[in-house]
Amino acid sequence: MKRERNIKYGPTLESEGRSFFLDHVHIRWDNQITLHQQDSWELSYVITGRGVRAIGDIIEPFIEGEVILIPPHIPHCWTFDESIHDSEGKIENITIAFYDKLLEESYRVFPELSDVIRKIRQKQNAISFSGETLTKLQTVMTSMASESHAERVSSLIRILNLIASPDTADIVGRPVMEDKKARKMQLIYLYVMNNYQHNISLDEIAQFAGMEKASFCVFFKKMANKPFFSFLTEYRIGSSCQMLLKTSDSISEICIASGFRDVPYFNRVFKKAKNMTPGEYRKNHQMEL
Repeated sequence: MKRERNIKYGPTLESEGRSFFLDHVHIRWDNQITLHQQDSWELSYVITGRGVRAIGDIIEPFIEGEVILIPPHIPHCWTFDESIHDSEGKIENITIAFYDKLLEESYRVFPELSDVIRKIRQKQNAISFSGETLTKLQTVMTSMASESHAERVSSLIRILNLIASPDTADIVGRPVMEDKKARKMQLIYLYVMNNYQHNISLDEIAQFAGMEKASFCVFFKKMANKPFFSFLTEYRIGSSCQMLLKTSDSISEICIASGFRDVPYFNRVFKKAKNMTPGEYRKNHQMEL
């Protein structure tokens, strides 16, 4: 089945007939949903797995144990490292999603939660938790995975209280910029991060950006100070460097996994960028570790 490559919206909670949704997955590293956004709030706990996540305008590595809160309408995805998994070769995470409408209804039914709801709804950026708040969130979310739907309601109230006033919280993603040009560039970057392993044609990326091919080329070069395919090649080389150091995969396997389709070409481009072959890069840098 061909994977959808556009930023897409996740399934609606109404279709499930619930006020909130808990999804506990234990799957292959490459079966995660691609770049997407939704109308709901999302709380995500990575139990097993590492890699790179993109949330709004921030792309950075992630590790197991992190819990992230993402406000509605912020594009995001987790790209897992295929070398980090459990004994079954799988990654695991728990996601809780709830609409802003749930917060409104909770405020009406439980006025005692008014301060909690107000603090949550003031959050505009995606945040990661640490300290005691993180430990408590991990415990509650793990317990919820085995609870009945009714039991999860009281657990959700505990979670709302925790995310409203965390000990410490770091910003890990912001809404894409309102400026149309900057927003378009951010979405292009996210698209590349989510699809660089595949062949990305000029037709495809221009269509994604909603532009004619010639206009896209001019636009991207003006904004990034380099042609699109130069940027794409640099990104693929960076990805291949990570795989050379973190996996035992062969050069040909890394060539394919990082989006190149021809090993000789991959070797030439890599040597031009790093002044050494992929094999030399792996050997030299592993000696430094």
